[in-house]
Amino acid sequence: MGHYLVTGGAGFIGSNFVRHLVATSDHTVTVLDKLTYAGSRASLAGLPEGRIRLVVGDICDAGLVDELVSGADAVVHFAAESHNDNSLNDPSPFVQTNLVGTFTLLQAVRKTDTRYHHISTDEVYGDLELDDPERFHETTPYNPSSPYSSTKAGSDLLVRAWVRSFGVRATISNCSNNYGPYQHVEKFIPRQITNLIDGVHPKLYGAGLNVRDWIHVDDHNSAISTIIDKGRIGETYLIGADGEKSNLEVVELILTLMGHPRDSYDHVNDRPGHDMRYAIDSTKLRTELGWAPRYTHFEDGLAATIDWYRANEDWWRPMKAATESKYAKAGQ
Repeated sequence: MGHYLVTGGAGFIGSNFVRHLVATSDHTVTVLDKLTYAGSRASLAGLPEGRIRLVVGDICDAGLVDELVSGADAVVHFAAESHNDNSLNDPSPFVQTNLVGTFTLLQAVRKTDTRYHHISTDEVYGDLELDDPERFHETTPYNPSSPYSSTKAGSDLLVRAWVRSFGVRATISNCSNNYGPYQHVEKFIPRQITNLIDGVHPKLYGAGLNVRDWIHVDDHNSAISTIIDKGRIGETYLIGADGEKSNLEVVELILTLMGHPRDSYDHVNDRPGHDMRYAIDSTKLRTELGWAPRYTHFEDGLAATIDWYRANEDWWRPMKAATESKYAKAGQ
């Protein structure tokens, strides 16, 4: 049995990772989360109190971070500002959390020689053309296009530098777009699902041609555990499930699975600076560490996600009206 410190563990991917740890191990967990709009105590509801402790605080608080890291066997760093549109409206929280926060954690694990895993995104690589056969891999040059992706790219480079310069025992994973339970309704898939539950047409950005490589959050988290257990220190692993779908395909599939005509959606203004296509090559992770996704068909994972949002309206309802009001002001 070990003790994990999970930053951002009350957010979407982080809370699902905590649930994964509880279900698959006997580890205890301290969650450090600022509980911004994207984090919620409700996302940790029902977990055994004897194994989970929530500390409300900021990863930029060096004293608090040092204290929590000193009692941990491993640190898994999810905490991040992560919405591209928000980063265009105000980049400053992205610089603070994604860069200064990562620096603070790296300094702490450096002092204690604590195992550290850094969660990142495929958006650090920029985007690909729709007709490009290439996919992102571990040696793809960084080419971020937004305050969000550039601060995540910077945080990745800090980790690599602390490994090389100070011997920090760290690994990095860059993952494609996640979907699944406990995802904020501002995000693309839960927004469409909850709109349909409310009798509102889904919203399609522009022509809907933009492509994302979708992975269920449970598969992302099983990959993280595999990397922590088996990954080579200093290495980066890309996580993906071969789930490339255009936004139009996703909306049409949600409509079909929820019993509506495939064309029952509204076109809205495209997102500013909307990257065209992301695609992950996860060969290294699969061949070196033996990982494979559970949801090999996107439709199966999406159906399970729809079922979850139908069954858990009490979780997402409190944030829905404010989210839609914000989108309406942007013409989306």
